[in-house]
Amino acid sequence: MDIRPFSRSFTQQEPIPEDAIAAAVEVMRTGRLHRYNTAPNEVSQVSALEGETAAWQGSAYALACASGGAALRIALRAAGIGAGDVVLTNAFTLAPVPGAIVAVGARPVLVEIDENLCLDLDDLQASITAHRPAAVMASHMRGHLCDMDRLSDICAAENIPLIEDCAHTMGARWRGRRSGSFGLAGAFSTQTYKHLNSGEGGLLVSDDPAFMARAILLSGSYMLYARHGAAPDDAWFRDARLDMPNTSARMDNLRAALLRPQLARIEDAVRRWNERYQAVAAVLAECARIVLPNRPSEEEFVGSSIQFRLPGITPEEARIFVRDAAALGVELKWFGDREPVGFTSAHQSWRYVEPQALPRTDATLAGLFDMRLPLTFGLGDCDHIARIIVSCADNLVRERP
Repeated sequence: MDIRPFSRSFTQQEPIPEDAIAAAVEVMRTGRLHRYNTAPNEVSQVSALEGETAAWQGSAYALACASGGAALRIALRAAGIGAGDVVLTNAFTLAPVPGAIVAVGARPVLVEIDENLCLDLDDLQASITAHRPAAVMASHMRGHLCDMDRLSDICAAENIPLIEDCAHTMGARWRGRRSGSFGLAGAFSTQTYKHLNSGEGGLLVSDDPAFMARAILLSGSYMLYARHGAAPDDAWFRDARLDMPNTSARMDNLRAALLRPQLARIEDAVRRWNERYQAVAAVLAECARIVLPNRPSEEEFVGSSIQFRLPGITPEEARIFVRDAAALGVELKWFGDREPVGFTSAHQSWRYVEPQALPRTDATLAGLFDMRLPLTFGLGDCDHIARIIVSCADNLVRERP
């Protein structure tokens, strides 16, 4: 087995495409970085991105925001969620999701996940009965889609708005339907480690004109909402423009210029990510100790990261496993750690969320490991990395008394 150290960076992204660089330089030459600072009859880069995003997503409307978290906060406020409201969300997610709920004054209630890292829909149904939530924010954490037909049916039957956090599923589908299109709204991130890279940024999509009018005003449109590339008719803004606060969460033209050529290439990027995912998964599947999440046939996922479990591992063994992999150049994140590390945290460290007993989630996270798969890695790199992981897992077994 190849256990030579791996020496490439897990955080190095592909270069920004040359046509995106050229478009960004042109924006800088004009000096018109603000989305509403346009020449007569000019369509801004942000407005063009919104139109292209809506066309790609198949949604009626799209809004470009300053970040994915801003898109989530705007979505909640535009849906009428505020102080004291309960919002259900996954117990396994990243901190900006419960953070967005808390930021609008609402109360996050966490829902269990299953061993395949998806929202437990039976627990969701029970939580709806117990808490009568104002909304469900389904986080497709690390790119795992639950049964989206059943999820949307549950929310529709209970008349509860569904907001999808699609930060890790831009380009994914369920039964051929894009993530972000199953409820009231879908929010995407264009932070560096997501599927489009503008450093920071977000996109919000919806088919609901009243919702999107409120969202556009909340993003900070002033009375310039007619300059948006995928917005409802003016009539939807007449009353909302006097009711919605301006939260200054706009995207700028520089970031939009970087994103438009990347959006045009996203399907190719999805294909290449999935090649890398399959190369790693094929090797990990050879190890009896390692359990990969089941990916149902209805799901077309984007394999920009990979997750696996080592059931029965102790906390000390988990730390040894991560340490040994790191010594060989492989960066793994362990979601069972009670202490937050980097971007990774578990619900016990979110003191702004009311503590809950989540035994099924905790049992899953105890042995859960996560690894980025940047497109700067080749397929040979992926094979090498996977064999290091298997070697480290095998060493744990040999070292047990």
